[in-house]
Amino acid sequence: MEYSVEFSGLKKLGIKLPPTSKPVANYVKFVKTGHLIFLAGHGSCDATSPSSMHGKVGQDLTVEQGYAYAREVGLCLLSTLKSAVGDLNKVKRVVRVFGMVNSAPDFYDQPKVINGCSDLLVEIFGEKGKHARAAVGMASLPVNIPVEIEMTVEIEE
Repeated sequence: MEYSVEFSGLKKLGIKLPPTSKPVANYVKFVKTGHLIFLAGHGSCDATSPSSMHGKVGQDLTVEQGYAYAREVGLCLLSTLKSAVGDLNKVKRVVRVFGMVNSAPDFYDQPKVINGCSDLLVEIFGEKGKHARAAVGMASLPVNIPVEIEMTVEIEE
């Protein structure tokens, strides 16, 4: 799936969205209720990409690698969002990001890692991309991915 030519935030930055991934268990990738879209936890969309990393940040991966992975996860979230709403111009506001970092026991820079996704959203949406956020450390994440992120978005009808 390529970027939406009608959405200038992606086009201006030369960003192409990855293909939307399928759920890996018994859940859906998003739920729409009213004007809100709740996006399920996402890791990388493409487990075969070179940036598909595994391991704990602060032990196996650096903050910079975690940041890059979180940015990639942000693109995957946007790909799912586009499939949910059809047009990213419908985004009224990114409401909340919940970022989980597979962290070494003595790692305390989870916010720096999740900034990879947050910075991307502000680059693309400007003020509409600023959001409430949690960035927390986890003892582990599914299949040893370094980051999992959930997102809630308000859309215009």
